[in-house]
Amino acid sequence: MSAGEPRIVTLTLNPAVDLACEAEAVRPVRKIRTTGETYDAGGGGVNVARVVHELGGETVAVATAGGVVGRFLEELLDAAGVPRRSVPIRGRTRISMVVHDRSSGLEYRFVPEGPVLEEAEWQAALRAIAEEPGAWLVLSGSLPRGVPEDFYARAAREARARGRQVVLDTSGAALRAALAEGGLALVKPSLGEFEALLGRPLQETAAIEAAAAELARSGAARLVAVTLGHRGAVLASAEGRTWRLPAPDVPVRGASGAGDSFVAAMTLALARGAPPEDAFVWGSAAGGATVASPGTAHARRAEVEAIYATLRRSLA
Repeated sequence: MSAGEPRIVTLTLNPAVDLACEAEAVRPVRKIRTTGETYDAGGGGVNVARVVHELGGETVAVATAGGVVGRFLEELLDAAGVPRRSVPIRGRTRISMVVHDRSSGLEYRFVPEGPVLEEAEWQAALRAIAEEPGAWLVLSGSLPRGVPEDFYARAAREARARGRQVVLDTSGAALRAALAEGGLALVKPSLGEFEALLGRPLQETAAIEAAAAELARSGAARLVAVTLGHRGAVLASAEGRTWRLPAPDVPVRGASGAGDSFVAAMTLALARGAPPEDAFVWGSAAGGATVASPGTAHARRAEVEAIYATLRRSLA
């Protein structure tokens, strides 16, 4: 980390302790015995902060935490060396579960809705991110029950008033409200989230690029990155440029947190002054490194750098 390293603050209102495991076969009614259990602190912004930390960036994860699971979440972050700031809540932090079915090669994800936040709690989260120094703010993940749909729009407005660059990765009404506010540095929907936002399917890559470019030109976000799973990703800028990358050629061991890893590496590269297309490659490399690793958002630095070197030659 060099002197003057930009600090990236992340916010997670609905974090989780992620349990990942394997089973010989997932079948109804029968008792499913699992092996290889791992536990990770999870949730959009938490995952982003862990990957930024792994890549040598300066970060802090601001996250709600409640009950014994909330304390476990804090313990996991501390063990990983990720700086954190907890916002206490009365409800219990959720536990999610990912099961890899060895017989079919399929992955099953079980994601609870999580606790209800009181107004005083989500207001405390707003104050927490305002008090944490950092030139970049990443707002990532779903909004828990009790939080207004325009929460991210409010957070982005206040952050930009302080001169911060704001990155958004969410979906549904929260995404629409924040885009309507405008002025985001980067927004990263998945293809499904992007199609839901636009209200129409986008089957051809050219159509995805055109829609992303239109959104970038609207002033909603300077950069719009759409991740396409096995089809790769596209990026559009407010200046009218578009780029396309294939999916990294890596073994698939799990996809949990791949989008968060993409956001982490791309944000870190942008914060360090990289041009958009180069930051895009870093993001795609981190997403690929996560897919190749078990657990949630475990993009290892050496593997990210190796995939980056390969992908850089594929930029279109």
